[in-house]
Amino acid sequence: MRQKSTSKIKNRYNRISGVYDSMDKMIKDSWRQDLLKNVSGKVLEVGIGTGANLPFYPPEVHLTGIDFSPGMLKKAEEKMAALDLPYQVSLIEMNAQEMDFPDNTFDYVVATCVFCSVPDPVKGLQEISRVCKPDGKIIMLEHMRSENAVVGKMMDIINPVTVNTWGANINRRTLENINKAGLSIEEKEDLVFTIFRKLKIKPNK
Repeated sequence: MRQKSTSKIKNRYNRISGVYDSMDKMIKDSWRQDLLKNVSGKVLEVGIGTGANLPFYPPEVHLTGIDFSPGMLKKAEEKMAALDLPYQVSLIEMNAQEMDFPDNTFDYVVATCVFCSVPDPVKGLQEISRVCKPDGKIIMLEHMRSENAVVGKMMDIINPVTVNTWGANINRRTLENINKAGLSIEEKEDLVFTIFRKLKIKPNK
């Protein structure tokens, strides 16, 4: 069942890859810059998409970016070719729920608006914890279901449209999923009410 759901969402992201950058403007460049300014060492970006974060990484990183959509990765490759990046980048087609990296590989794991789309978000969160070093950091920008009762209910009603259009769940209870995955939230900053948040998460080691 999970494999079938993953395939459907993958196809949707392949379909919208050409226009995704225009849809991704909801994440401000200043948020991306603030999230990534202190990363270093071996960095994994899960769901790198079209590569919107590429201009904001510091020069000392060695970045590995994964995505399950070849259409999105193609756009990231085009963006990478157009930028004079001062760091190494490897782009790999890979499912965040079943990563082919050894345990404790990365110093940082980055995700920006990814866990609205991962079919099994708890499994995906457990995977990013597995590949993060014990003293490493998981940092995220995520949108999630509002804690306001009325707004949250409206997001529930609209959610089937967004899922069927591009595969994103706007009503994911991401904080609860982080707890279900056995991870601990070290820092939490609300960026747009309780819908957009910046998170720093401790891997479960």
